[in-house]
Parts: sequence; structure tokens; C-alpha cells
Amino acid sequence: GPCTECSCSSGKEPDKDPSHTKKKENGDRLCVPKIFFGTRTHKQITQISRELKRTAYSYVPMTILSSRDYTCIHPVVSNSSNRNEMCVEFLEGKHGKSCSYYHGVHKLSEYHALQPAPGVYQAWDIEDLVSLGRKLRACPYFAARELMLGADIVFCPYNYLLDPQIRDSMDINLKDQVVILDEAHNIEDCARESVSYGVTESQLRAAREELDFMVNNNIRQKHHEPLRAVCCSLI
Repeated sequence: GPCTECSCSSGKEPDKDPSHTKKKENGDRLCVPKIFFGTRTHKQITQISRELKRTAYSYVPMTILSSRDYTCIHPVVSNSSNRNEMCVEFLEGKHGKSCSYYHGVHKLSEYHALQPAPGVYQAWDIEDLVSLGRKLRACPYFAARELMLGADIVFCPYNYLLDPQIRDSMDINLKDQVVILDEAHNIEDCARESVSYGVTESQLRAAREELDFMVNNNIRQKHHEPLRAVCCSLI
């Protein structure tokens, strides 16, 4: 029967994707796991994808997951200080029109996925994807995510694999997959970072002032008073 524990993170039926199933002798389907290759920085991904190009495996379907900081090409969003929020606003049409690059995403993912012949497929890095995205006016950020469905190897920074929130938002499902962590001695720091949050004294003071205002104006007092006490004790 069709394999249930498959790599498909999209919720689509895995057995419809020929690249991820191999026939067993008895007619059962065998799932081919994806390889998730985590590195510490985006720069290292570029180095590794260049190495991949030089091997016999450069034709293997791949993708690179990275942040909008590296892959957004929308003229307004890419120059904004918070690209993630701005991107969502554009997708929701809050600025009067939606993102035309997002609507062209299929041009980019199909271009990469449908290579004319075996072996013509070439490993690529983020710069290749972004320059092709500019040429086709298609969003590299969402194209890279779409290419994950058919990819045999997925490159990404550690935190995409370690941080449950990012894993969730990127639709990464690691069950029964192969995970490779490059320079794994950095994992502890990365794990600590993903559950840590830095706050400055001036932010605490600003928060306390806002909470003072809420309490003094009887706005959800019983919720805001304990928070104000926490701010005061930290200050």
C-alpha cells in the first residue's frame, strides 16, 4: 500500500510523487527519505552547494531554505527593516496590491524542477536562485520552499531543524528523514540561542511605562499588574 510515514510535508499523498517512492519486489512502496543538511551559517551552505556541483551527485534534486533576508527580491519588502512582517502584509494585500513576485513563483520552481534531461540538472546556490528569480520576476524564497517537495537533499541553517517554530512555519517534517549536521559541536550554542531572548533595560522601562498606563486606566488590570511587577523586579 502507499507509505504513510513519507517525506511529503505538504499533506499531499506521497505515493503520487514518483521521485520519492521506489517499487519493492512485492509491489509495496518504499519511501525514500530526504536528507536535511544543516549548517551554521548561510555562507557555509554556499560553499557546500558549490562542492556538490563538483561531485557525481550534482544532478540530484535539491533546495536551499533560507530567510527572506537572502531571498526576497520585492523592491519594497527587501528594503524594509522587518521583511517577514512586510511580506505577510503584501501577501494579504494590505498595501492595495499583492506581491507579483509571489504569484510568479511557479515559473521559478518549474524551471528548476523540469530540467530537459537527466544530468542536465545542476546543483545551485542561493545567488543562482536569486538571479534567476530576478530574471523571471518570481519569488526565490517561496520557490525554494516549493522545491522542497521534490528535493532529495535540503540545505538549511541549523535553526530550521532545531527550532520547532521555524520547523513548523517551513513545513519541515523530520520523521524518518536523514539529518546531517555540519560542524555539530556548534549545536549546543544554536539550541541555546533558539530558546533565549535578549531584552535591554530601556525596553523594560518602556514596557513598564505602558503597563503603568494600562493599570492606571483600568485596562485589564488583573492581567497587567503581575506583568508590571515582573518588569519592576527585573529593572
